Amino acid sequence: MAEVIEIKVPDIGDFDAVEIIEVMIAAGDTVEENQDIITLESDKAAMEIPSPTAAVITEMKVAVGDKIKEGDVIALANPVVQQEDTETVKTAAAPAVKETTQPVIQQPKAVDSEKRELEITSSDRQHASPSVRQLARELSIDLNDITATGPKGRISKEDLHQLIQQRMTASQGGGSLPTVPSAQYEKFGEVSPQDLSRIKKLSGKHLHACWLNIPHVTQFDEADITELEAFRQANKAEAVKQGINLTPLVFMMKAVVAALKKHPELNASLSEDKSAIIMKHYYHIGVAVDTPDGLVVPVIQDVDKKGLFTLAKELSTVSQRAREGKLTAKDMQGGTFSISSLGGIGGSFFTPIVNAPEVAILGIGRHKMQPVWNGDSFIPRLMLPLSLSYDHRVIDGALGARFITEINGFLTDIRKVLL
Repeated sequence: MAEVIEIKVPDIGDFDAVEIIEVMIAAGDTVEENQDIITLESDKAAMEIPSPTAAVITEMKVAVGDKIKEGDVIALANPVVQQEDTETVKTAAAPAVKETTQPVIQQPKAVDSEKRELEITSSDRQHASPSVRQLARELSIDLNDITATGPKGRISKEDLHQLIQQRMTASQGGGSLPTVPSAQYEKFGEVSPQDLSRIKKLSGKHLHACWLNIPHVTQFDEADITELEAFRQANKAEAVKQGINLTPLVFMMKAVVAALKKHPELNASLSEDKSAIIMKHYYHIGVAVDTPDGLVVPVIQDVDKKGLFTLAKELSTVSQRAREGKLTAKDMQGGTFSISSLGGIGGSFFTPIVNAPEVAILGIGRHKMQPVWNGDSFIPRLMLPLSLSYDHRVIDGALGARFITEINGFLTDIRKVLL
């Protein structure tokens, strides 16, 4: 029967219960002496554990996610007998001495301290195996640019390959996009790394793709909502009786839909081959909601078929679910146009990013009373900042101007929505 040896965890320093983040071998594999077989990761660094001898692996005793310590068995194996050079055997002067078959345990491969520091600081302490880090260095890719999908937020090789593919597609053969160099911020003062929330990671990746792929144009205007606000205040008490918060946003949703019906190109999407636009005959409006974990955009369906009170109630419900983290994937799908309102926070004009595959988005600032010239004198009017961003491949400047002017007219006299 072939001899069976145990491959154990060698001295790994002052560490106990270190997690396995990568297993590089399986039963039946033949490994060489000093070949890396697993990768461990502590809260400070990652280390690769090599095989102490050439062997054929017969059984794995560990898996990714296991926590091990010095002396634990990694695998069972049959040692591979190394064939010595014939001439070397013939000329050997000393008689053969029987040696023990106990393998010499190799220490984990040391990493130059300067290189280790560079790995940690340049990746902003992203979780990734040494092999992924090495490949990223060879390709001049900052790990902070990669969206991690592996267990416990770890960057996998697939994540790295996905980023490479995205850059190749975006450049269309013209070379990858340059990355922003990272810095050793702790050289200049105290720092405290903080992980991005899952929502920010996902939305950031989507927004980055939208910004890179859509030629944005943003158009600005101001709407006189003096009469609209008076109408809202007149109906606010009735809404409260029904347990409804009648916000200005529902009026803006109605005004947007009325404008979309007159300019349906802004309610469309560009076809996948970019040769046509897909006209949509429904009006599902995405509304950006600020949550503790980041911005989400739930979709209110069939806005054209619902009254103000119904919209207000639905908007309040979906916003609360968003803040509680209870939105489902279905809540976020099917939008034809988006609205991002910062009125409750402050500010005036800004440049919202188009939420692809939509082709336009309306940004709303905080309204304020301003003096407006009426031809004879200045009178106080409540003015609302509007910022319309659109995909210039589908919408040209003239159409964008007509659309925002249309919205302006509906907001100035909300009764026109009924016509």
